[in-house]
Amino acid sequence: MRIHILNFNLLLISALWSITSSGQSGNERGTYIPPMDIPIDLSGNFMEPRDNHFHSGLDLRTQGKEGIPVKAVADGWVSRIKISPWGYGKAVYIDHGDGYTSVYGHLSQLKGVVGEACLDAQYRQKDFSIDFTPEKGAVTLRQGDVIALSGNTGGSGGPHLHFELRRTSDQHALDPESLGIEVNDKTPPEIIGVRLYPLTDTSAVGPYPVKALGFAALGASGRYTLKPGESPTAYGTVGLALHTIDRYDGGAAKCGPRRIELFVDSVPAFGVDFDEIDFNTTRYCNAHMDYALFKGQKMDYHRCYRQPNDKLAIYGKEVAQGRITLVPGKDRKIHFKVTDANGNVSDLRFILKAAQAEEVQGWSMTPPVGSLFRYDTENELKEEGISLRLPALALYDDTYVRYERKAAPSKAIAPLHMLNDPQTPIHSNCTLRIDVPDLVEKNRNKALIVRMDASGKVNAVGGAFNDGAITAQIRQFGNYTVMIDTVPPTITNVDLKTAMNGRSGFTIKVADNLSGVDSFKGNLDGEWILLEYEPKNNTLTHTFDKHTNTSGSKVFKLEVKDERGNTARYELTFAH
Repeated sequence: MRIHILNFNLLLISALWSITSSGQSGNERGTYIPPMDIPIDLSGNFMEPRDNHFHSGLDLRTQGKEGIPVKAVADGWVSRIKISPWGYGKAVYIDHGDGYTSVYGHLSQLKGVVGEACLDAQYRQKDFSIDFTPEKGAVTLRQGDVIALSGNTGGSGGPHLHFELRRTSDQHALDPESLGIEVNDKTPPEIIGVRLYPLTDTSAVGPYPVKALGFAALGASGRYTLKPGESPTAYGTVGLALHTIDRYDGGAAKCGPRRIELFVDSVPAFGVDFDEIDFNTTRYCNAHMDYALFKGQKMDYHRCYRQPNDKLAIYGKEVAQGRITLVPGKDRKIHFKVTDANGNVSDLRFILKAAQAEEVQGWSMTPPVGSLFRYDTENELKEEGISLRLPALALYDDTYVRYERKAAPSKAIAPLHMLNDPQTPIHSNCTLRIDVPDLVEKNRNKALIVRMDASGKVNAVGGAFNDGAITAQIRQFGNYTVMIDTVPPTITNVDLKTAMNGRSGFTIKVADNLSGVDSFKGNLDGEWILLEYEPKNNTLTHTFDKHTNTSGSKVFKLEVKDERGNTARYELTFAH
């Protein structure tokens, strides 16, 4: 009898220990339900490289439409509601008791208690854009509760749901697939090509095949080689980059891998794990990728070596850190292994040939143009009428920066200053100053720096006038000049009628010709009302709510300002 009691107690202790350990280690796989009741179909995955960041979650297709109910994936409480015309648009954050936070972005409408909490916060703050953190437990949810409808708000390029799982303690994003969100995937990653980069002043890499930007890989089903007869050749110490993508079963979307490993002569030389995002360092994605090819050619070349100013914590501790030193006459065996989020693996193997010094002399090399800027010191480009100051660590590596000046474009009051190549990334803000010594006083607060792309499209930057010049902060190279904005925004009534009986709301179009819409304010009978701003179609929309859904005659007034302070006003009396 004692033995049975002892065994029972041991089983009880073991079960309690198991429960405690589970609670401490976080969510068990399978606890979360999918956020929508439609088949999971990804248009983007976790840590897929994007412009200036790694993608921090899963992009779930919504069958090409908005309005799909979005559900809480587990019990929890709303910890944040962030509404903005940009970024995630309308977004909801839910803390769960397991130490994780779920995030839902680009929503069209918030529903139920979440929608009520959002509307109340917007009216309290008298602002469409809010970043609201309710008290813990004030807005509680059960798994499966509908919190919103899917949409296309913010920086979305089409209807979809952006879904994240974060570790609550530090808000680092983690892969939802590793935490229980299952996506059908037995398709191994694709390996498309490889490139070489000299890493010292005395290193050199051989030419690529004619008209190619790298050495193309051939293969399928996870096994790849380089094209026959094409042999990468280098001299000295070099690094490699791998063009690789991943696709899910039945999906055409280009996604990212989960792990890349580089072996040289069977010895681990470099490893990168795409398993966690620190939002403070995600912009270093621009250092990890070959930015020029990523931006200009839509090629996903992952550097398998580390640039000097790359502070990502995703790399392994291999001794070589991707630096491959070639001795003439001694070729190296290269092996890339790429693994996706579901464990599917692809391999690429080839021989990296070591060139003789005499062979290097026959290679055609383009000499660098411009001034050499060191990545670890402050640099200044100073030419007639312009200066650009880059703080230390604004660049990822030592970079040659070139300058060219052209005549002022149409409507500009300064020459067009061509600052290097837009496909050379800048990490942090830099100070740009453009001289406008003849600018009359009445236009000094109307002048702004603008950037012009290759097609002539103008993008407002801003800035302030002082001591004969406009000064602004920029974060990318490009072509810059100065223009004046004295034209107020335009306001166009879309469907606000004098008789609004039975209607649910109305829409107003607002637009600006240069500096951009900066602020807006609408009211009914002198009281602030919520107007939702959607810059993709230049609309302000009001849906009659508990504050405005009353009958009678009403006076609607709207004031819109652009970034230079030019103001437009509109007024209409209607019955509801």
